[in-house]
Amino acid sequence: PKMIKDYPPAKSPELQKYISDLGMNIVRANKLEGNPYHYNFTVVDVVDVNAFAMPAGTIFITAPLITLASNEAELAGVVAHEIGHVVARHTAERMYIMEKSQNKTWLYAAGGVVVGAVVGYGLGRALCSDGDTKCQQQAALAGGAVGAAGGLLAQKYTFMVNSREDEMEADRLGFKYAVGAGYDKNQVGKFYEKLLEIEKKANKSGGTVLKSLSDAMSTHPPSEERVKQMNELAAQSTAKQAITSTPEFNKAKQIAARFTKK
Repeated sequence: PKMIKDYPPAKSPELQKYISDLGMNIVRANKLEGNPYHYNFTVVDVVDVNAFAMPAGTIFITAPLITLASNEAELAGVVAHEIGHVVARHTAERMYIMEKSQNKTWLYAAGGVVVGAVVGYGLGRALCSDGDTKCQQQAALAGGAVGAAGGLLAQKYTFMVNSREDEMEADRLGFKYAVGAGYDKNQVGKFYEKLLEIEKKANKSGGTVLKSLSDAMSTHPPSEERVKQMNELAAQSTAKQAITSTPEFNKAKQIAARFTKK
């Protein structure tokens, strides 16, 4: 109940149907439903850019993350990554360890937790080229509210963060599942490239974006490592070019943006 209060479902049947359809398409295409888990996908109405998986197939995607994705294949890569955590039992294993040690603080941080509090005006300045107002507006839309409030829930809970090995495994599984569902192999890992650009531009400017990212990046593989792996997987894949985006994604992104304007 406490977690539901802090991570309430976004009140948009259309948005919920979209993320459920996207997630279940990936699940069914890879014959994962009931094998052994039954999956459900929910968009949650919080300010963080975040995605996380609970044991047994429950996966949450925040509305701001959807607004940050550039296309449906990119979003599918994030969702598939979370499915990878479920399949590999990463969260369940950490839950067992936590219970065994009698530590009862509960929030399961998944591998898709990648940006958190950094999205906002700082992201626009770090990621977009000078004069690219469209890019800056998109970044501000995705994270305007996040810059101030993001990360508060992370401080409130003790997060069960996956190891670097777990993250890399979930990336590999996520690539397999997203491409297996028909998404463009060259797009499903683009979210990681976006993070790499944030790092590089923040490094050049010595900016606050990288400082804000430091806690999250310390518990997740460096962006360089993840991008390299995804590029290698794409190069090795024999899959043909496939789905990059859909009109449904564009509509869902517009709806999700409404939840970032608080």
